[in-house]
Formats: sequence, structure tokens, C-alpha cells
Amino acid sequence: MNFKKIDPKFIKKTNPRIGLIALASDFVIERDFTTIIKEKNIDFFVNRIKSYDPLTRENLIKMSEEITSVTNEILPNEKIDCVVYGCTSGTIASGFSSIERKIKNAKPLSKVTTPSSAAISALKKLNIKKISIFTPYPKKLNDEVVSFFKNEKFDVTANAYLDIDSDSDIWKVDPDFLYEVLINMDHAEADAVFISCTALPVLQIIKKLETNLNKFVLSSNQVLIWDTLEKIGQNDSITGFGKLFTSN
Repeated sequence: MNFKKIDPKFIKKTNPRIGLIALASDFVIERDFTTIIKEKNIDFFVNRIKSYDPLTRENLIKMSEEITSVTNEILPNEKIDCVVYGCTSGTIASGFSSIERKIKNAKPLSKVTTPSSAAISALKKLNIKKISIFTPYPKKLNDEVVSFFKNEKFDVTANAYLDIDSDSDIWKVDPDFLYEVLINMDHAEADAVFISCTALPVLQIIKKLETNLNKFVLSSNQVLIWDTLEKIGQNDSITGFGKLFTSN
């Protein structure tokens, strides 16, 4: 028998890599990401972080303590182009700089995005100053989201919330019910609507909302995916998920 050693030929170019940190209780965020990026040459990896009920600022900060270890487990010792922390209220509670530092402790070369920082980038991109805000959160957490945008110098013209105190219940909200609630909010003074929470099933109704409200409609997952694609240079040829994607 003859033996022959063959040197392998490796590929010279790899696809951009996205690493998503999703809450253990979030049923929606992965589906929304794959819905939008499925036609693109992007490698998408997900790890889950333990979440705690009830939804409080203290529990959100507690959750963030595991970010570095969860990030480390996404392709250990390999490069990730952009690491995404998939929690809107959690980023607001902990602060973007804290989230970024914990991610970069594991992946120092990665770009970082979060729903709240992405929302600010999207609103500035669209030159929007006045927004109405909808959240599924308990009142205290809802008020912290409103305060966050006010502190970022946006005028919040209207606000409504669902007062759900368990993150694992948010995905169960009926999209048709959500549409009716949102279409009947008072958005008269707002230039855009922001719908908070990555676990809320909003993506499929954004186009319909924009058509009937004649305003920009932004959601946590939509702005998060938009900003992720911006950071890896893949934000083109996307339609059907709101005017944000066609604003470039």
C-alpha cells in the first residue's frame, strides 16, 4: 500500500461573522436576524445568556455579569466581526460602555452593537427628533426607557406599555393585537415610532405600520440588525422591513 501526504489548500477569504448574545428567554431575535440576513454571505453564531424574572433594572444588571464568559464561548479564540448584545432594557440599565467593555474582554477586536445604541444611531441617521415609544415592560422599566431617550435629547411625544413582568411572556404577544394597539396610539406629534424589546414580534408588521401611519417605524431587532450590517459593510439590498433599510 502506498501512502501519500497531501498538503491541504485553505480558503483565503471567509464570510463576515456575527456573534449574537441572545437572552435565554427570547424566542424572537434569532428568527428576525435569519429572516433578514438569510440571502447574504454572512456567518451567524448565537450563544444564550441566562435571564432573570421579574423584569427589573437589578435583574438586568445581574444578567450582564455573564457577558464576558458567554462571549468567550462564541467561536473560542476565533475572530468575530461584530458581537451583538440582544437586550434593549438591559443595555439601558447597564450602560453601553459597560456592555462593550465586557464583550471586548473576550473579543477585543470585535465591533459591538446593542438595541439601544443602534436605535440612537438609526434616529440620528434619519434626522429624527420627536418619537413616540411603545414597550412591553413593567412601568418602572418602561419609564427608564423613556428617560434614556430623553437624556439622549429626543422629544418623547407619546408612550404606552403592556406592563409584562416576565421576559418569557413577551414573545406571546399577538402581532395583530400589537398592530391595533400601535396604530391607535397618538403619534400625531412624532416623526417616528420606536417599539422596544428584542422579544416582541414586531418585524412582520413594520411595513404595514409605516404605510398606515406615514411615519418611520423602528423596532429593537430592526435597528439592531441594521446597525450590525452597517458595522460589517453588508447593509444593502434589503427591502420589506421598514424604510430604515432603504435610507442609505
